[in-house]
Amino acid sequence: MTDAEPPTAGRHRGPRMARAERRSQLLAVAQHLFASEGFHHVSMDDIADRAEVSKPVLYRHFPSKLDLYLAVVDAQGETLRAAVERAVEPVERGPVEPGQGRRVVAAVVAAYLDFVQVAGEASALLFESDVTHDADVRARVERGPVEAAHRIRDVLLQVTTLPAEDADVLAATLISTAQGAATYWWRHARHTDPAHVVALVSALVWRGVAGLLRPDVTHEGA
Repeated sequence: MTDAEPPTAGRHRGPRMARAERRSQLLAVAQHLFASEGFHHVSMDDIADRAEVSKPVLYRHFPSKLDLYLAVVDAQGETLRAAVERAVEPVERGPVEPGQGRRVVAAVVAAYLDFVQVAGEASALLFESDVTHDADVRARVERGPVEAAHRIRDVLLQVTTLPAEDADVLAATLISTAQGAATYWWRHARHTDPAHVVALVSALVWRGVAGLLRPDVTHEGA
């Protein structure tokens, strides 16, 4: 199935695409524009023009600019959530082997650095969204980072004696630390080897986590 373009006068339109391919193209175009210009400064006309499609085709895929924005954010959030899930998988399989906890912390920090390296300025759509005035929209934008924090919380509950409320606080803190380091690296320190940043930040975080582990959980010392 393809998106058929209605006749247009005086405006170049791109080639027809399969529906899934067109959707992916529109998401990529919208992501670039939202990241570079901000949600409030981009119109559906801008997106249609950049994608070389008519507005009816654009609206066929996304009923509104907000729907399109949230689809972009959902895709970014899923990428991040999946990366964090891969990072914590060794601990969830259990039991925790010597040195594994430190490596998992480093993998979580690395997941954020990797995400920012690939997403670039588009990472701000997830981390620094300018569309969070509405509670429902804010929850949708924050869903990816929140789900990532939940994965960290589950691991903390598995390897510590922390109550759930404390694990939530520390998981959110770890995620915020990794996110802040990744954003700072992208904006101000790309001359620094990202592997060095991962080692630096994970060493700091691990010193705190190691002190909270249950006595029966084997771990490397600080």
